[in-house]
Amino acid sequence: MSNTGSLKSTIAVSLTNYLDAGAIVAGASGLTLWQNYLGLSEVHLGWLNFISANCLGAAIGAIIGGFLADKYGRKFIFTYNLLVYMIGVLLVMFSMNFPMLLAGFLVTGISVGVGVPASWTYISESSEVNNRGRNICISQMSWGFGPMCILLFGMLFAPGGYLFGWVESIAHIFGGSDLSQEAVNVFSSRIVFLTLFIVAFIAWNLQRQLQESAEFTKSEGKKAGLTDNIKVLFSNKIAVRTVIFLATIYLTWNLVASVMGFFQPHIYETAGGVSNEQANWMNCIQWAIIVGVTFIVSKMIDKTAHKVIYTFGLLVAIAAWLVIVTIGVNGMVGLWLFAILWGVQGGSSPQIFYALWGSELFPAKFRAGAQGLMFFIVRGLSAVWGLVFTYIYGENGEGFTIAAFCMIALLSISLVVGFIGAPNTRGRALDDITKERYGEDY
Repeated sequence: MSNTGSLKSTIAVSLTNYLDAGAIVAGASGLTLWQNYLGLSEVHLGWLNFISANCLGAAIGAIIGGFLADKYGRKFIFTYNLLVYMIGVLLVMFSMNFPMLLAGFLVTGISVGVGVPASWTYISESSEVNNRGRNICISQMSWGFGPMCILLFGMLFAPGGYLFGWVESIAHIFGGSDLSQEAVNVFSSRIVFLTLFIVAFIAWNLQRQLQESAEFTKSEGKKAGLTDNIKVLFSNKIAVRTVIFLATIYLTWNLVASVMGFFQPHIYETAGGVSNEQANWMNCIQWAIIVGVTFIVSKMIDKTAHKVIYTFGLLVAIAAWLVIVTIGVNGMVGLWLFAILWGVQGGSSPQIFYALWGSELFPAKFRAGAQGLMFFIVRGLSAVWGLVFTYIYGENGEGFTIAAFCMIALLSISLVVGFIGAPNTRGRALDDITKERYGEDY
């Protein structure tokens, strides 16, 4: 595939990442509105988070989608999966009760999980050897655009936002003039999910026109059944060691990142004492920094040793938490330094290298399945960690310092393991990497 062709396919597939991150932030930003509208308890909210795109829904989808992509092809996922996503979003948009809202979160979350391993795999397989890292970074930029745009939409449409008057008009058109204020307010969340539906429809039309991955097509003659591929993945020593390595560097970082993705505005408000609007603006600006830094990294990653960029990102991540512990979370200086540093690390994070190495270090016959398995492990454990974190952090942030040192410890593990085990795959063809690691039979 030509350089221009791989860039176009990367942009089309990367919209999956926008929809993944966008679904997480859209769900989180509208929770209070749905709670007030439907009279939900904290237990209800916990279930919505647990089965959403942030946690279990995506974990289940990933392990299914990964092995389906290896069995039926990457194009199979792109042809059908976003139809499921759109159904999930429509369920949320038209929810009138908790079971309907829960079903919408679950269906959307599963679809997100199904799409992630196929998208990362396809991007790597359709890239030239000297642009593979760049294309993965483009997909990560899309992951940053999702939260940034959804946060902006949320602030504009939310009660008190600049466009809330328009939201009220829409609500009364569809629901009548006697709607309760809670019912009117929740329309802002419905409209945010409508923006995801529109992007999903555009992405689906682009993705279903893509050609099947040449790597997948070449590997079909070597393919065994789905069960056999799963057995090989768990029995091949090199594959098992690779799963352990990648799952370790991604999990230890993601345990921190997943908490920040869902709870960061809450932490700013409770421990930092800023307003909800200030917290959302800081979070939005941070995502803009992530997108900008990822763009810079995309220009460097195929020309610079991966270990250097990886180490830099994690050192900045650890520095962010050390700053907030040293200076304190109660002043704007500390909060802004943290937001900026965390944004910089997000643009050079282990997720970039997990996506890149995860598609380089496994053969095509179970490449997506391996990524799906690891994504299942990481998102599943992140769901559990999210519950544990709330106990450590406390109701009003009284456990913030302890939580911060837990984060530093997790990031340090990711740094050390990644520094020691970083593979030398830059500028090499996927076939060559596979033959060196697994032999001619793969």
